[in-house]
Amino acid sequence: MNVRRLIPTATLAGAVSLGLVALSACSSSDAADKTSGDKLAVTASFYPMQFLAQRIGGDHVSVTTLTKPGVEPHDLELKPRQAAELGEADVILYLKGIQPAVDEAIAQSGVRTVVDAATLTTLEKHGTEVGHAHGGDEHAGEEHAGEEEAATDGRDPHIWLDPVRYAEVAKGVGAALEKADPDNSAEYQKNTDTLVGQLGGLDTAFKQGLTDTATKTFITTHAAFGYLAERYGLEQEAIAGIDPEAEPSPARVRELETIAEQDKVSTVFFETLASDKTAKTIAADSGLKTDVLDPLEGITDKSKGDDYIEVMQSNLAALRKALGAK
Repeated sequence: MNVRRLIPTATLAGAVSLGLVALSACSSSDAADKTSGDKLAVTASFYPMQFLAQRIGGDHVSVTTLTKPGVEPHDLELKPRQAAELGEADVILYLKGIQPAVDEAIAQSGVRTVVDAATLTTLEKHGTEVGHAHGGDEHAGEEHAGEEEAATDGRDPHIWLDPVRYAEVAKGVGAALEKADPDNSAEYQKNTDTLVGQLGGLDTAFKQGLTDTATKTFITTHAAFGYLAERYGLEQEAIAGIDPEAEPSPARVRELETIAEQDKVSTVFFETLASDKTAKTIAADSGLKTDVLDPLEGITDKSKGDDYIEVMQSNLAALRKALGAK
């Protein structure tokens, strides 16, 4: 991924109700006419949006995803056919700022019901702290901070890795589908409630599973887990900041080695959709283990689970093992 291509997210609202104001308005009668006798056509930008559409929409929606399995979503370049087909959707679900090509195509699509997940919760700054927390080489931290500020103005887009924020997004998506297809609103509400309950259970599992650990620090390929770390009292140390393909500076590598020793880190995590070369090199040089911590940007045959819930449960198991949970 080229971080310089990422564009900043707009000023963000913290409540679901405010997020729904951002939806393009369409009357209930227009929506009912369009979907009468047919499934609601929903286009999702990448897997976290696809999962919500499928689980909340159920049998009443036909979901298409722009990011195919195995494709790193940040690097997605839309084919002309995909951009043209966007205009045929009844509803578009996306996360503004993480896929610039998608943002541009959606702006030109003319679709009236467009849901930006970033407006359904709050985004915070996380990546700029890389390199500062443990008193290491301050210049390494400054280099990473500069890269991330240029990419996203410091706001972390990985909201789906926090089950609480993801539940907020789910509620907003459910409300949007109800508005777009009022004939099936009761079913959408039921499915939303079920999913929110499951995400609540996942939140509880993470809280209980990560309360008593030998260390709170984990090292991972890129800074995707800031919200998760913040939610459960952990310390994320990213090798490459926001960009999973960026090469860390020698100073950052030395800093990570120091952090690993000081904080008794046992494991360096890598991902399924990004290169594992740097993570494995750092682990080998420091005598550490490696394991997968999946940022859930896509599901493939290598994923440790068939859907969001299962992969997040696998992530919890991996963190418990690496952090020495009791």
